Amino acid sequence: MQDRPNVLFVITDQQRADHVGFAGNSVVRTPNLDSIANRGMVFDRCYVANPICMPNRASILTGRIASAHSVIFNDRSLPWSANTFVRQLRSAGYRTGLIGKSHFQHGMSANTVRPSALGPAIIDPYPEGWDTWEHPERHMKAPLEMPDDYYGFDTTELAIEHGGIASGHHLHWALAKGGDRECLTQCNRPDGPGKQRSDAWWQIFQPDFPEELYSTSFVTERTIHFIEEAAAESRPWFAWCSFPDPHHPLTPPGSFWDRHDPSEMSIPKTFGDALDDAPKFMSLLRGLDPAMDPQRYVNPFGPSQQVVREALAATYGMIEMIDEGVGQVLDTIERLDASRDTIVIYTSDHGDMMGDHGLIMKLLYHYQGVIRVPLAISDPRRPSGRSQSLVSSLDLGQTVLDLCGQNPFDDMQGHSLVSVLDDHEAVVRSGVLIEDDFPMGRAPGSPIPHQARTIIADEGRLTRYSSGETQLFDLAVDADEMHDLSKNSKGRERHAHMNQALLDAMMEHSDMARRGQPNADR
Repeated sequence: MQDRPNVLFVITDQQRADHVGFAGNSVVRTPNLDSIANRGMVFDRCYVANPICMPNRASILTGRIASAHSVIFNDRSLPWSANTFVRQLRSAGYRTGLIGKSHFQHGMSANTVRPSALGPAIIDPYPEGWDTWEHPERHMKAPLEMPDDYYGFDTTELAIEHGGIASGHHLHWALAKGGDRECLTQCNRPDGPGKQRSDAWWQIFQPDFPEELYSTSFVTERTIHFIEEAAAESRPWFAWCSFPDPHHPLTPPGSFWDRHDPSEMSIPKTFGDALDDAPKFMSLLRGLDPAMDPQRYVNPFGPSQQVVREALAATYGMIEMIDEGVGQVLDTIERLDASRDTIVIYTSDHGDMMGDHGLIMKLLYHYQGVIRVPLAISDPRRPSGRSQSLVSSLDLGQTVLDLCGQNPFDDMQGHSLVSVLDDHEAVVRSGVLIEDDFPMGRAPGSPIPHQARTIIADEGRLTRYSSGETQLFDLAVDADEMHDLSKNSKGRERHAHMNQALLDAMMEHSDMARRGQPNADR
């Protein structure tokens, strides 16, 4: 392998850890993702630092927890001055590219922003417009020329929206291929264009344009183009290959629409959980209807069994399209004779309830379906294997820097996983801290908590909500999280021990970062 290896970083959006073949799922077909796992190390206990898109993506990029990098929810952008592991690679001479979904800025999440009548707590020091690069409206008329250092990326080509909508650079790529603007931009609504749409939930539909114009095809083609360009320059490269799927709306295009029959999908065995011991807001959300506020596609609700079956079938079709795209990228690396010089990482930003405990999507749910994600790292220099070591999304940035021979920057809070890549039994952490904030929950009388904090350890999962409610599960004997020990006197000692571990983890992850380097010449 060359001194500075290439890195292909494949990240999906809202994909559960068990929605991939190498995790034991026998329904979804993912031969290319499985090949990454077979050649590398699989981390069966990889947990997010935050189960929401923007906070966890920023945590992966910075190696810092949300309360440290400040993106605690989808209503605020990663500060322009934030250091990232990609900036470290760029400074070391790497060609760096972001292709697909970024979501480091809140452009697609503008509807989550709630104005305040009060003055700001922090005065914005950045030039006007710094946080509008991902606003879809800026990309409508023509391809937007991105900064040459977008959080460390020298090449940035965006697919901003989800489902059957094309936006950002993806839109103009699809228009150049003959796509119809209305079909490409108007389908994410109940009455939008679409070939087939579910009667049970309008967010399950087949887009009214061919799969060749879909976001997965865009990410695949443009990632290949970036790699070919970097190879022609004889420079090491880092490619953030970011697929917007399988996040809802669930819209497998073309031949991927009917790959799976909903009637053959299995309902999760926890679907009928009465949630008697769960925090009260979960039962409230489960009682909501999927048709509530149809102009917004982020509305948690209680799915019927039919919705779950259709959602699973559509999700598997989307994942299989991603898998084929990843296969094309891997074939390109092989064609360029770069396989021995390229590290491949595959993961997701968070999961989805997908019917577990009678719930769908995510909102302060810290069940395994949401907080655990797939992770496989293939390094040609190292053996394959499977590890049960606890891993956090925070660890990915430092791992990439370590694999590429680069130093971390100040106050990165993760741990390099290189020792685990060398020995699957190695341990780098005793617990994983998970933060989750919901600012709208601070409104007077809100039935939904505004914060949740979780610790994952060998003893299980403890989650504490701002409402004072808790959940405690022994994952070793209750992997389905059906028996809450926090309501059981027998769990008192375990609860006290894990509560102390949670407090210690929160102190360990408090922000100790400095702005710039202090002047020692005094």
